[in-house]
Amino acid sequence: MDQPADLSSFIAALPKAELHVHHVGSASPTIVSELAMRHPGVVPVDPDELRRFFEFRDFGHFVEVYLAVVGLIRTDDDVRYLTYEVARELATTQTVRYAELTCTPYTSVLPDDPDHGMPIEAYTEALEDARIAAERDFGIVLRWIYDIPGESGMPAADATLSFATNHRVDALVGFGLGGPEIGVSRRQFKPHFDAARKVGLHSVPHAGETTGPETIWDSLRVLGAERIGHGTSAAADPRLLDYLAARGVPLEVCPSSNVATKAVASLEEHPIVAFRDAGVTITVNSDDPSMFGTSLNQEYQIAARLLGLDAAGVAELARAATRASFAPDEVKGALLDEIEIYCRT
Repeated sequence: MDQPADLSSFIAALPKAELHVHHVGSASPTIVSELAMRHPGVVPVDPDELRRFFEFRDFGHFVEVYLAVVGLIRTDDDVRYLTYEVARELATTQTVRYAELTCTPYTSVLPDDPDHGMPIEAYTEALEDARIAAERDFGIVLRWIYDIPGESGMPAADATLSFATNHRVDALVGFGLGGPEIGVSRRQFKPHFDAARKVGLHSVPHAGETTGPETIWDSLRVLGAERIGHGTSAAADPRLLDYLAARGVPLEVCPSSNVATKAVASLEEHPIVAFRDAGVTITVNSDDPSMFGTSLNQEYQIAARLLGLDAAGVAELARAATRASFAPDEVKGALLDEIEIYCRT
């Protein structure tokens, strides 16, 4: 293929899959402002104040802000609005054809506080209504990953497993684990991941974002991880890099997120080059794009710069994400074909 004059324009129109993007963390300032007007309180409505609200000091502060935005998702109408508008923005501004949105139903259902939560049936119905409407209106295929908010411990793990198995929808493909890693052992969640995998859900925990390589080893050996969320600290363990490369375990790499939460000091110090050089499968993702002031297109531009990629290399990143996805075969095939056609034009 010919090298385009403007790589950013090539990236913007490149058909893509996104594998590590959080449902609530994808809410743009417009969406957050609408939700904040519906539920006045902690989160600012004014765009300038909202921008300052999203200036993170460290990972702990990010979690505080994230949970404040989570607190705006109080009704099934909020879930429906958020999901549909996130899908609209992914499809129309990022050329995303397929996305696996990580959802945390526990923080909206609140089984221990039913006066402030919604029934899981209402939550899942809203997700599915928005998914079907978004595919009809924007051509984007959505799938769900339910993750355990690790900081909430066993009650959250038990509830999330119940949501995933007893209230499962066809679009649910994965079972994850998010939130703070420090002080939250991956091993304690083994029974939950075993049960989720038994019913056919894929294991996709976060690991090695703010802790060392041992957290990633535990996720692989104990939780049966098929992809690793972030995996930033894998670069510190050559044996782990060899393991990931040999077994084809993809890393869900989110460069701007890692800088924003201080997981790495700067983009120039991000280990994405070490991952590439070790032969590890890299997928590029935006994580919580609105909160980190980024987008999937911007993350592709960053990856292209750090890895020294031309258009062909960028297209291969899009193919890698498609292949690493849990999309149905026909969706994978259609997206791979679309990437090929795009690259020939």
